[in-house]
Amino acid sequence: MRCEVVTAATTAKVTDGEGDGREGTGEGTGEGTTGEGVTGEEPSGALPLPRLLLRSALALYLDLHAHPELSGHEHRTADLLAARLTDHGLAVTRAVGGGHGLVGVLRNGPGPTVLLRTELDALPVTEATGLPYASTTPGVMHACGHDLHIAAVTGAVALLADDRDSWRGTLLVVGQPAEETLSGARPMLEDGRLYERFGTPDAVLAQHAAPLPAGTVAHAPGGAPLMAGSVAADVTLHGRGGHAATPHLTVDPVLMAAATVLGLQSVAAHATAPAEQAVLTVGSVRAGERGNITPDTAELSLTVRAFTDSALDRLLAAATRVVRAQAAASGAPRDPELTVTARSPALLPDPALTAAVRRAHEASLGAARVLDAAPSTATEDFPHFAAGGAPTAYWLLGTTGVREWRAARAGGALVDPNHAPGFAPDVRTALPAGITALAAAARHVLGGEAES
Repeated sequence: MRCEVVTAATTAKVTDGEGDGREGTGEGTGEGTTGEGVTGEEPSGALPLPRLLLRSALALYLDLHAHPELSGHEHRTADLLAARLTDHGLAVTRAVGGGHGLVGVLRNGPGPTVLLRTELDALPVTEATGLPYASTTPGVMHACGHDLHIAAVTGAVALLADDRDSWRGTLLVVGQPAEETLSGARPMLEDGRLYERFGTPDAVLAQHAAPLPAGTVAHAPGGAPLMAGSVAADVTLHGRGGHAATPHLTVDPVLMAAATVLGLQSVAAHATAPAEQAVLTVGSVRAGERGNITPDTAELSLTVRAFTDSALDRLLAAATRVVRAQAAASGAPRDPELTVTARSPALLPDPALTAAVRRAHEASLGAARVLDAAPSTATEDFPHFAAGGAPTAYWLLGTTGVREWRAARAGGALVDPNHAPGFAPDVRTALPAGITALAAAARHVLGGEAES
């Protein structure tokens, strides 16, 4: 999820449960990555789950968190997920759409098809949590919660595989690579012919870690978007390099880039109506090697986010004009290059399916732990799974421990959100809730016990 912060529309009130992820994973106990911390007590507010199942899911989470892999390089992560799915009786197909995409299939007689999707990739972030299971890969971290998503999916699959008398139909599990670059879903659907090969699902389900109270889930109100659409672009600005002592003989692309970044800050304000939500962010600027050398080029990476395709188009057009105008004003010897690297539409969950899944979550987690989510300018490539009219339901999974949440609300330290070096989910509470939420939603569609 390419995001900074995810918020909820409702004010979450957590009145019970003092667990945080460090308690539940053995921090300070010498248990390291054994997963023994889940065997003592169930987190408050979550339905009881088999202890062996929780141990297994937690052990996977800890392993994944310690060994993150960047987008397009998720070979070990895919191996671990494939092995877990195979252990639970799923037939696994690898390299769906190229790369490390995989699909697991569990057929259990005639009935609907449900797809559970999880992401595989991590981020180029240096972890600063101080956890005993922190990333061992320099400069790479599961800072968005995809390790939690994978562990929750395997737990939900274990529940469903062990209780096949409660449902009928087909369970599909998709392990999607390259979500963080918004480039993994479409190849699986198009190049990998996902729905042609495995069937168009009657429901596509997914969840995402968010800085909400652990043990809660949050849904978009009926018909409202949950996340914005996004366009990512790379810009190359061309100058003329030379010696820092003779600036009059150069065209400085560093100054050009600085002026461009400042100029782009007006785009969201002036290319959209006041009532529209829009964000433009320049997340990367690269130029030069030494302070006494003027380089030939400068590079920018940016994203624009909005809730309609027309707004995205306007933002991109306005950003292109700013880039070209600054290059012209600087006397650039060549026109700049702006290349769109990824695009994803707004995430608009199916209202009917979302309402049904929400009822299933209220029944399994308790109504007090099911919140309303405000539209967020975070982005996902999950909307591509609605291809062919497949209904989708997508919810947020709270990851913030009670102590952190209460402290932040009392004016203390802010909660580290997704993509931050200190992002540390309260796995002791969030993982059981994530397993329960996925299993309850799947059982509803597959004709199980959740009330419709």
